[in-house]
Amino acid sequence: MKVLVLSSGGIDSTVCLALAVEKYGYENVLSLSVSYGQKHSNELKAARRIAQHYHVRHKELDMGMIFAGSDCTLLEGRGEIPKGTYASQLQESTGKPVSTYVPFRNGLFLAAAASVALADGCEKIYYGAHADDSAGNAYPDTSEAFHEAISRAVHEGSGKQLEIEAPFLYSHKVDVVRAGMELQVPFAFTWSCYEGGEKACGKCATCMDRMNAFALNGIQDPIEYESS
Repeated sequence: MKVLVLSSGGIDSTVCLALAVEKYGYENVLSLSVSYGQKHSNELKAARRIAQHYHVRHKELDMGMIFAGSDCTLLEGRGEIPKGTYASQLQESTGKPVSTYVPFRNGLFLAAAASVALADGCEKIYYGAHADDSAGNAYPDTSEAFHEAISRAVHEGSGKQLEIEAPFLYSHKVDVVRAGMELQVPFAFTWSCYEGGEKACGKCATCMDRMNAFALNGIQDPIEYESS
């Protein structure tokens, strides 16, 4: 069986890639990354390096123009990326997703991945959604309801040729890191920070989640931070 893995260069998708390689063999895994107009190229560079590490084929799509009208703070030329936890941001969002939510990104990426997967002869798509991201409606396109709906749509729309799996849908970041430890994932190659500096900022929500997950597992995060 051939599998496509959506790879952002971050921890969640990298552990998904490691799982796919372990289960199906590197020769049967395709890594797919997407440029969506983000402020920096660090995550794309990380995804390429990780694909090389696992000896899997790697493709990239450019979808930047689709989000050109969005005010998402992850995008080039938009506002400043907020600091602090997702919980603190949600308290000020009046029920809306956080400002770093890229409009329906996972829906778009998975739909595009379905086309790429079918053309490549893949039968499964892996992506790295987990329970922490969907908590409080921070990123609604990582929720269980979203996963069930997009999985049905892709399965039916592909003529029942494709299945979507989110191995960590019911897990937390700490569980993802633990799984990565068992698989000897090269965490030093991954990039999670929303900023694009030489070091991770240590202040944005995704940095804070990452640092906390490593701390709870009792190990040192191998990347460098500007602030901890």
